[in-house]
Amino acid sequence: MEDTVWLTAPQLDAWRKFISVVELLPGALDSQLQRDAELSHFEYFVLAMLSEAPGRTLRMTQLAGETNATLPRLSHVVSRLETRGYLDRVPCPEDRRATNAVLSEAGWEKVVATAPGHVRTVRENVIDVLDDDDVADLDRIMARMLARLDPDNRFGSVSGR
Repeated sequence: MEDTVWLTAPQLDAWRKFISVVELLPGALDSQLQRDAELSHFEYFVLAMLSEAPGRTLRMTQLAGETNATLPRLSHVVSRLETRGYLDRVPCPEDRRATNAVLSEAGWEKVVATAPGHVRTVRENVIDVLDDDDVADLDRIMARMLARLDPDNRFGSVSGR
């Protein structure tokens, strides 16, 4: 028995546009960051999350949650960033079984130097093409989608960062 509820023409149009943005936006973000800072978007995201954390420090498990990464993927990227002097891994003082990632002074300087270009790219490709009502709609729509995709808020997006 066929019980598939197919998308209507307007739903399919919206879906195709959404998928196009999902596919094209990461490339635009990565291109700018590679060109201007020699960082991937994910590397920058890791550094940015650490820059916003108290003491510029997060447990690796928390950093994985905030960047929506598996621990193996995060560990690989953290190793590269550590080699470049942007962060350090240190034992967690509260739990010796855990490891903290700590943004170094060089990492902080990299974030400070990189953020303006990244924000320009985000504005050019997302924010500036929307009016204030569109931004509010985007926020509302993304919150609804995230509530379904990330009901435990592992990605930390509901906090309003």
